[in-house]
Order: sequence, then structure tokens, then C-alpha cells
Amino acid sequence: MKIDEILQLSKAEIEQLLEDRLEELHNLRIQHATHQLDNPLSIRTIKKDIAKIKTVLREYELGTREAR
Repeated sequence: MKIDEILQLSKAEIEQLLEDRLEELHNLRIQHATHQLDNPLSIRTIKKDIAKIKTVLREYELGTREAR
């Protein structure tokens, strides 16, 4: 997911997206621990998405970016 895609969402949608990504990361970690994960790189991708989402939310909090 790119920053531009995140910025097109409203603040509430971004917060919901963060919750979904955190849940997805949790599920991927469980699959990895039980050796059922097909693509281990998906964990890295989800973690990067979470970081991007948290960055945008922090920018809204600091007022450097206006919320929709």
C-alpha cells in the first residue's frame, strides 16, 4: 500500500485499516510459527504498511497534515 492510497482515506478509515493490518500481522505470525506460512515476506510487507499508516496518523495528530 502506498502513502497516496492511505491519504485518500478518511481518518476513521485509516484507523480501521490499522486495526485490520495489526490483526493480519498477528495471524501471519501465528501461521509462521506453525510453519503454515507460504510467503514469509508478507510479514515484512504488512509491517511496512503499519508503519506508513502510523506515520500518517501521527502527522494528523501533530497537525502537519489536515484530516479529511
